[in-house]
Amino acid sequence: MIMKQTLLALLLAGALQGAIAAPATPVKEVDRIVAVVNKNVITWLDLQTRVDEAIKQLQAQKVTPPARAVLEKQMLEQMITEEVQLQYAASGGLRIDDAAVDQAVANLAKQNKMDVAGLKAQLAKEGLAFDKLRAEVRKELTIARLRDSEVAAKVNVNETEVDQVLKSAQSGNRAEYHLASILVNVPERADAKQIDALSKKAEKALAELEAGQSFAKVSASYSDAPNALKGGDMGWRSAVSLPVEFVQMLEQLKTGQHTNVIRTQQGFFIFQLQDKRDSGAPMMVEQYHVRHILIRTNEAVSASDAKARIEQVRDRIQRGAKFADMAKLYSEDGSNAKGGDLGWVNLGDLVPDFESAMTQLPIGQLSQAVRTPFGWHLILVEGKRNQDVSGDRERLAVKQQIRSRKIEQAYADWVRQLRDSAFVEERLDEK
Repeated sequence: MIMKQTLLALLLAGALQGAIAAPATPVKEVDRIVAVVNKNVITWLDLQTRVDEAIKQLQAQKVTPPARAVLEKQMLEQMITEEVQLQYAASGGLRIDDAAVDQAVANLAKQNKMDVAGLKAQLAKEGLAFDKLRAEVRKELTIARLRDSEVAAKVNVNETEVDQVLKSAQSGNRAEYHLASILVNVPERADAKQIDALSKKAEKALAELEAGQSFAKVSASYSDAPNALKGGDMGWRSAVSLPVEFVQMLEQLKTGQHTNVIRTQQGFFIFQLQDKRDSGAPMMVEQYHVRHILIRTNEAVSASDAKARIEQVRDRIQRGAKFADMAKLYSEDGSNAKGGDLGWVNLGDLVPDFESAMTQLPIGQLSQAVRTPFGWHLILVEGKRNQDVSGDRERLAVKQQIRSRKIEQAYADWVRQLRDSAFVEERLDEK
């Protein structure tokens, strides 16, 4: 697994940039319990450490942090949500081994343009414990694997869903939108009083945006989404993967503008249009219509024996046998039933040795024996063209975005249900 740049990576980047200098004389704080989550607790000092990290992250992004008391509430809820997931993972026997942690730490070091030894040295210089880094990495990997096993592995997108999107009224819209969002989450069993209070919270966030506060700061202050400390960034979304009504709303916005509060099943959203682009430009690739015959090498067939056999087949074709007939009789590739026909292939789709021979062949001319890691081949190029594959690219992009949207929604619902079913007692306001 390649670990994405998360709070931990941004924190590290902030530390390496010296975003916040440690005070010369630390003030000793008295610890206390700020939340009980089932049988575990979250302490005041743990919370303050996370708030300090969040401030570093926001400052590294050049975002003015909200008031510390606001961040404390936001971060405590995030810590509670993490804790219920970690407890669920532990109860199910999900464990991250040391090798996976080692690989993730190595990736993190590489992101910061150093090796693991250099990372250790830099952390020590900044007063950060390497063991703590490993513990944070293990936690993030645990939650990521839990998300994959409990949600992502169960989400599928069939071709009919993709067809429906591509046939929709907006299928001709090639626009893509870079979005950010603020989410005020509504618990699954919220009553009217709770919903009203959460609606007012969302309206307050909107009022701050209208008053000129940055979207990133308001996100950090109000959003319940995992990307709250990343400016609410949602990345790029294609028009065809979004609801028609939502696209119509986005089309009314200029870059940097935001929507009003939008009520959804998950809660109250505010979206901002960060940027917009047109993805409709043709994507031209070089394609070859190619056939081949393969004699595989393996423990029972040596390279020399396989070459001798392919040379015999080549000799028969040279003496008048049809390539397709020889492929059906002798080829050990799955394309043999179609006379060795691979159809139109993009340049870059095949192994280099095969492509090198293929691109040098005149159309209709039989190749010499060509060796690849699979064995020995005969190649026949029947056509060559430059083809616009933007439609294929669009179909793949739509499928990926439908799946991403399904996973996001399913994961948010799953976490909310897990959070609602846990025993949680918050004591932040107790002194």
